[in-house]
Amino acid sequence: MRSYLSFIPGWKAFLAITLPVLLGVGAVVGAYAYTSATTSSSPVTNKAAAGTLDMPAPAGLMVHVVGAVEHPGLYRMRRGDRVYDVIAAAGGLSVEADITRLPNLAGRLKDGEQVKVPFAKGSAGSIVIARTNLNFATLEELEVVPGFTSAFAQEVIDYRTNFGGFQNTRELVDILGMGEADYVIARRYLTL
Repeated sequence: MRSYLSFIPGWKAFLAITLPVLLGVGAVVGAYAYTSATTSSSPVTNKAAAGTLDMPAPAGLMVHVVGAVEHPGLYRMRRGDRVYDVIAAAGGLSVEADITRLPNLAGRLKDGEQVKVPFAKGSAGSIVIARTNLNFATLEELEVVPGFTSAFAQEVIDYRTNFGGFQNTRELVDILGMGEADYVIARRYLTL
């Protein structure tokens, strides 16, 4: 039986060139199909893994907050956020925090950074923090709270008079417009 390929001149050279090219194109198409299939299903996998391990979603900067904060741990923050943002995300300062030795609250965060909030030193009975009740404090009592000015203390009294008091200390930021950095420090001196 006669082979029809033998009548085409140079078929061996043609086959030697096109076969590797076709194999390479096939490998590229296969790799693209594989990566697109795994990429489209990865957010579901990441959310499931994040839920079981209590890890934040993978975006932005990963920052580790330790020390005298309400909820120490790992936090995902946006690029450009500052140290006070991550402290606020961690629930703010705890009552044991030493506010005289805080890290630079205005410092920019970096990926992989660890923010340490120091505890107050001394014996357990030597540090007494007087908490001011937002719903019952006088103007003079509110003025001595760190982060409060005379005008802001008057706004607090006006708000509580007109609307029946505070339900949450976070209302200072959300409703009255107190700055995050001031709130992070002031909330340890406040109660309801």
